Amino acid sequence: QVQLVESGGGLVQAGGSLRLSCAASGGTFSTYYMGWFRQAPGKEREFVGGITWSSGNTYFADSVKGRFTISRDNAKNTMYLQMNSLKPEDTAVYYCAAKVPGFSRNYYRASEYAYWGQGTQVTISS
Repeated sequence: QVQLVESGGGLVQAGGSLRLSCAASGGTFSTYYMGWFRQAPGKEREFVGGITWSSGNTYFADSVKGRFTISRDNAKNTMYLQMNSLKPEDTAVYYCAAKVPGFSRNYYRASEYAYWGQGTQVTISS
């Protein structure tokens, strides 16, 4: 059974940084595409970025490109979202998700992901 557990959220000032972690277990993650999504109050869940576990190739939403990076540690089965130059509009609950069997052209659609973590709150104060 696939389990995803996020951690690392919190409250930071605008311009600051946070690193989120997503600990994964119960699956063959080398075959998965992993994504980060976020959902602000009253808004739809939106794609932030993703990584092909096997190759390390990453994609990002335009809103975070140049500020956020994604990496993974194969030994720990953990994915990271490094968020720099944070803005108040980055405030949301952040989720990690796993897509099977892997990357496809619809990688940005939440409906493509079969497994989700419980989410971690990120709040950016102005």
